[in-house]
Amino acid sequence: MPADQPTIVATSGGYRYGERIRLEFNALVHHAVDLSGVHGRRPRMTFVGTASGDQAHANHWIVQAGQHAGIEVTCLDLFPMPSSDDVPGLLLGSDVVWVQGGSVANLLAVWAVHDLGPAMRAAWESGVVLAGVSAGSICWFVGGCTDSFGPELRPVTNALGLLPYGNGVHYDSEASRRPTIHRLVGNGTLPVTHCSDDGVGLVYHGTELVEAVAEVDGKGAYVVERSGAEVVETRIEPRRLKNP
Repeated sequence: MPADQPTIVATSGGYRYGERIRLEFNALVHHAVDLSGVHGRRPRMTFVGTASGDQAHANHWIVQAGQHAGIEVTCLDLFPMPSSDDVPGLLLGSDVVWVQGGSVANLLAVWAVHDLGPAMRAAWESGVVLAGVSAGSICWFVGGCTDSFGPELRPVTNALGLLPYGNGVHYDSEASRRPTIHRLVGNGTLPVTHCSDDGVGLVYHGTELVEAVAEVDGKGAYVVERSGAEVVETRIEPRRLKNP
């Protein structure tokens, strides 16, 4: 039961600490699943941990979180080799693809080696909801800024480009994110850029930003763009999701 149109949920959140397990899926993950339109069976999620090196403990935590939430999670590993002999088929058979945070530069390099871009696009166009956090948000856009190369934020502009914007994550929790995004938009390195505070997600139908949603109170989303010689930031008030 695919979504009725290409859908992306790009976030700076999605998890919370669990009471009996290491982490649980928070409202942003559940919202991505809801947007897939699945009913009458357990939702199928493919978890992609490339940006963090396909760590076994992270896969374990995510599978546990899925069991707790009633979501069937399959982990797609690319280290030391792809864990599926039909990666495009695995993605197409998912309701949601959730991409983990970490190094977006390394993620994009490994995805390029394995030619994941066309498979992700095909899944998106077929109605599989593409989603993720941090690096797993930036990857769907033209690019953004990243600490993949060291503590000082640098631009990355070779993301998949399914969405024709830049993307800024952790906009309220890392002091250098806002000024770096403003500089990169101002000098033309990034196009119009959509940003999210921690706990906020951006929902796209096709390439249109349709709303911002939040799993915590008091957070915002932002559109940063050039207007003549100035850089203008416009705040979008998110719709508060009900926490699971």
